[in-house]
Amino acid sequence: MALPVAADDPRRTRFLRALRREPTDTTPVWLMRQAGRYLPEYRATRARAGSFLVLAKTPELACAVTLQPLLRYDLDAAILFSDILTIPDAMGLGLGFTEGEGPHFARPVRSAADIARLGVPDPEGPLRYVMDAVRLARRELDDRVPLIGFAGSPWTLACYMVEGAGSRDFARVKAMAWNDPASLHRLLGTLAQAVADYLAAQVAAGAQALMVFDTWGGLLAPSMFAEFSLRYLAEIAQRLRAHPHAGSVPLILFAKGVHGSGQLEALADTGCTALGVDWTIPLGEARQRVGARVALQGNLDPTALHAGPAAIEHEVAALLQAFGPHPGHVFNLGHGITPGVDPERVAVLVEAVHRLGQRTAA
Repeated sequence: MALPVAADDPRRTRFLRALRREPTDTTPVWLMRQAGRYLPEYRATRARAGSFLVLAKTPELACAVTLQPLLRYDLDAAILFSDILTIPDAMGLGLGFTEGEGPHFARPVRSAADIARLGVPDPEGPLRYVMDAVRLARRELDDRVPLIGFAGSPWTLACYMVEGAGSRDFARVKAMAWNDPASLHRLLGTLAQAVADYLAAQVAAGAQALMVFDTWGGLLAPSMFAEFSLRYLAEIAQRLRAHPHAGSVPLILFAKGVHGSGQLEALADTGCTALGVDWTIPLGEARQRVGARVALQGNLDPTALHAGPAAIEHEVAALLQAFGPHPGHVFNLGHGITPGVDPERVAVLVEAVHRLGQRTAA
């Protein structure tokens, strides 16, 4: 890989130090979906692969895409290129993608009998292509920056597995929560074990930090979130903390749209290392509410990257000031980069975070 760094370069550890709420020379930055359709090199690789699934399931191509943004930008972490639906696909549900419509499953989970047939997939069996991609990416990164592995949360995976595809409200899985909660809990319990095993295997393959995406947690009322999502996020954190190899690896939880009264605090008490927050809560408020329990990651509105350079720099400065001169901040978007973003705007963002972050990092 190009752009080697010296052994004492702060980029090697800046991100991990911030997750541990230790002082850093400047605020670290990486971006959700930093490897994606806004980059022409990604689009070229995707065209060469022929389909998204071939791209994601070919370790050499997934590794190449993982590294692409690091060749453009001075980012402080790489995140594995993969998909949150790899686990249900490995469970035999028949994952497919339709251009313009997103993911769908040929065999959705709709009954207690469907759930009873599900098993926890071996990460080095049907999911070996993910572990091989982690191994390749870690080797190619050569410790220039840390590598993040990830998974979808049990609730978010269940949303797609029960619905069979994406949805505005995921009414089927919410109806299952009301009509047959025992079956849904059985599904979520199986998924919690599968996610924990999958993440631990990514650590064994070389991942240096982990992230769980609860993309659809915000669809749930607070009491339902506590019952059907939070408890399983906590179970994953506990399983990982007890794991002989994964226990010391930082864990970031990102529950989009979940920051009501007591919810951030409850997430911070799961045993995670950091919380990702979306752009709909002031970052300073989030920091005050969680205190020194966890680091925070976020939380620029992704559409700000469509603004001009001066506006982007203004928003970066405002967020850094909102967090204040405290350790424990990883700059990120409040969700993923959208496909129409000009890559030059990302360069403006990354440079501004590193330059202005020097004034606020402890």
